[in-house]
Amino acid sequence: MRDPVCSTPLIAPMELVEREQALAALISGLASAADGEGRVALLAGEAGIGKSSLASRFAAAHRDTADVLWGACDALFTPRPLGPLRDIALHMQGALLSALEADRDRHHLFSLFLRGLRERKRPAIVIFEDVHWADEATLDLIKFLGRRIAAVRALVILTYRDDELDPRHPLRSVLGDLPPETTLRIPLQPLSEQSVMSLARNAGRTNEAARLHAATGGNPFYVTEVLANEGAGVPATVRDAVLARTARLSPSARETLDVASLSPGGIEPWIVEACTGCGAAGLDECVSRGMLRLVRGNYVFRHELARLAVLDALSPLRRRELHRAVLQALRSRPASPEMLARLVHHAEAADDHEAILEYAPAAGHHAASMGAHREAVAHFAGALRYADAIPPRDRALLLAAHAHESYATGDMESSISARRRAAKIWRELGEPLMEGDNLCRMMGSLISAGRDREAEEVSRAALEILEPLAPGPQLAFAYRTQAAQRMLQRDYAQALEWGEKAVAMAERFNDQETLVSAYNIFGCSLIQSDEERGCEYLEKSLALALDGGQQHLVFMAYANAGSACGEYYRFELADRYLAPGIAYTTERDYDHGRLYMMSLQALSHLYQGRWNAAADTALAVLDAPGRTSISHMATLVALGRLRTRRGDPGAMEALDKALELAEPTGSLQRIGPVRAARAEAAWLAGDAATTISEARAAYPLALAKSHPWFIGELA
Repeated sequence: MRDPVCSTPLIAPMELVEREQALAALISGLASAADGEGRVALLAGEAGIGKSSLASRFAAAHRDTADVLWGACDALFTPRPLGPLRDIALHMQGALLSALEADRDRHHLFSLFLRGLRERKRPAIVIFEDVHWADEATLDLIKFLGRRIAAVRALVILTYRDDELDPRHPLRSVLGDLPPETTLRIPLQPLSEQSVMSLARNAGRTNEAARLHAATGGNPFYVTEVLANEGAGVPATVRDAVLARTARLSPSARETLDVASLSPGGIEPWIVEACTGCGAAGLDECVSRGMLRLVRGNYVFRHELARLAVLDALSPLRRRELHRAVLQALRSRPASPEMLARLVHHAEAADDHEAILEYAPAAGHHAASMGAHREAVAHFAGALRYADAIPPRDRALLLAAHAHESYATGDMESSISARRRAAKIWRELGEPLMEGDNLCRMMGSLISAGRDREAEEVSRAALEILEPLAPGPQLAFAYRTQAAQRMLQRDYAQALEWGEKAVAMAERFNDQETLVSAYNIFGCSLIQSDEERGCEYLEKSLALALDGGQQHLVFMAYANAGSACGEYYRFELADRYLAPGIAYTTERDYDHGRLYMMSLQALSHLYQGRWNAAADTALAVLDAPGRTSISHMATLVALGRLRTRRGDPGAMEALDKALELAEPTGSLQRIGPVRAARAEAAWLAGDAATTISEARAAYPLALAKSHPWFIGELA
């Protein structure tokens, strides 16, 4: 990476009061970073509390001894993927920018950025502003940096509005996962009445101080905006204060401000010129009057609340007209990938259905390529609202993309619905190959949703459609899917038969993904009857997956191997796959895979007598948002059995929930461990009748599947 330093945004003058402790914490964090022990500092507080002003003042004070890298998240309807990283890369140029423009995978981008921080001659101050608006890929970048910051000469400052984070906001889990030993939590509080009195005195309005504090609640932005208003008295709201200032602007400056309010991340001067014809005069006046500031070539509001106040003052018709003008200006130039989210933002606000259909699908695919799956779903969903206007074939492809990304975010019901709609369109178009492929790919979502019987019906329907057609990769995938389902249901002989069909077809069409999966299925199906051959196939699958570099296949290879070995009490062998698998997924922030393998590891710890490790691992999974149903089940079994054996409270609560999740699957893999754990709990409680009842509930299924370990435990 090159060495130029990103410019710190220039904040209009604001006196910093009651921020001595916060500044001291940042200084301490930078000192640790300079000594080679990096830190993440969380600047949290409500909008207008002074987070950006504090970060800017701190960065400016340390320019001579540290490199400052500044990036911001935007309040777009759907955020641009990796917005802060793009801001930084635009100033640094070099390899990072090239990699972003080439749409390289996230792990490569993150590693490149981390390497650039490590190679700097001076410590770095990295500021990500407004991460409450961060896209999924940026949240993953924060996790990536947080897990590695201890060995980096960098202070990473994250600013966010803590009053806008509901309990399910994805940022909460990201911040909760940051290592406490390298994390500085710096909450910013409103100003005291004494400080507001001091500011009012400096502005010559001492007699208004008490009312000012009551009206603003001590919010620094509210206070400074009210004091900047030269009218008499205290405005009822900050909106009134902001609009009172805008009323003193010339018509050209006010029109400029209206256009600028439409773009959360700032607006380029050429767009203002195209929309207003005002030229530089309007922009210059807005800057000189303290409404806008110039940041890296774009004009942005001094504070987001001011932008919102101006935006809210526009009539719906005027707002729509201005969004259309901005959209037209943006469309006059080639659309780069990073501009797609912005084009969609203005198209949606302009209610331009054609533009939404033109840009939202491309924005969705770009977001997906960057690992921003939630944003991809939002873009695809936006396009689907108006998809009746496009040809059926395009609509079916859009539905498939939406289904794929919904699956990636864990929204199985949306994924299933989209697949069904796509399959129906292909059927009506007379394209059985595409219909069968969509039905086949629906099965994974159905299994994940616990709808195993429906998955069986759908997979059979897909085979009936695909088998009469000319052979191809779709049929190979259908065979592989059927093999996987048979393996998961512990019908190993059938799994091997379907797997052989999948391998033959995959080799014919050079389908590496199907080969990786089929070899893994062979290994899992053979591990209990022929451990040596089973391990050979598991290793072959893992080697192919690692060579291909596709994370979901590597995860599958590790996880299935660990699960199969653990189920047959080959715990040492299971640990050989789970430990590196957890390391692999942790390194790449692949949290879904990491949590599933941790749930299996909790069981392995339990059965090997490592009770404390089992408890720690299980609780870590339970505390993590985003866990899947199967991760939840395995963790509850581990925790329930552990509490039973220790005599701790809460054992049956955990096992009741586990049974609730397992029963609908109809799968021995899920039901067997739960019923065995419940039978053990009843036996230890001296309840023979319940022990027999619990064992009998799963014993016939274990016999039907010829599963020696479940038969032995439940007999």
